[in-house]
Amino acid sequence: MTKLSVNINKIALIRNSRGSDYPNLVQVAKDCERFGAQGITVHPRPDERHVKFSDCPELKEVVTTEFNIEGYPSEQFIEMCLNVRPHQVTLVPDPPGALTSDKGWDTITNASFLRDVVYELKRSGARVSLFIDPIEQLIEGAADISADRIEFYTGPYAHIFKDNPEHAVRKYKQTAPYAHQLGLAINAGHDLNLYNLKYFRQNIPNLAEVSIGHALICDAIYLGLENTIQLYRRCLED
Repeated sequence: MTKLSVNINKIALIRNSRGSDYPNLVQVAKDCERFGAQGITVHPRPDERHVKFSDCPELKEVVTTEFNIEGYPSEQFIEMCLNVRPHQVTLVPDPPGALTSDKGWDTITNASFLRDVVYELKRSGARVSLFIDPIEQLIEGAADISADRIEFYTGPYAHIFKDNPEHAVRKYKQTAPYAHQLGLAINAGHDLNLYNLKYFRQNIPNLAEVSIGHALICDAIYLGLENTIQLYRRCLED
């Protein structure tokens, strides 16, 4: 079964907007797990407009499923991950001022840099995943630098899905078996929602995990957090 990791960045954004501790991020993480989330994801950015670096140790203490920290591997980010020791680190090629993630790694050009980072993080006990586009050469590059997983960047899939689902999923469907053949487990994330998630899961063999934040929190405004998590879980069932 594909696992659902709930990204709580948007909860942190609401909290930060009032300069208080409401909603409390630790309590929301615990509630998400209680409602059925099989993992908690955070993406601390340099400006800390969402999750703050200081949130991560507190979250690691309470998350009982899987704690996934994603972000650009700056010195600050790497040091924090080595101290917190999350279950999974997902490396994303975001420049410092990025609004959101919009592409995967070029694992060929950045091979030397990524190899060193992956080695250091794996030595701390973390599983390492690389945010990546569905291109065979880049997937092979991820395997060459000893990543454990890839996370398909699904923004293009979501953008095309409404007009042509078959075309939208084609590259992911073609490259997923190659990733599996290379020994890479497969995650996915970005703009997945209740409308397009089930089709993606049905077409991607060996999909281990999806990380969903923005759409899930938006749905929760209307449907409630517990009900929304259950609806997303159903999309991932066989």
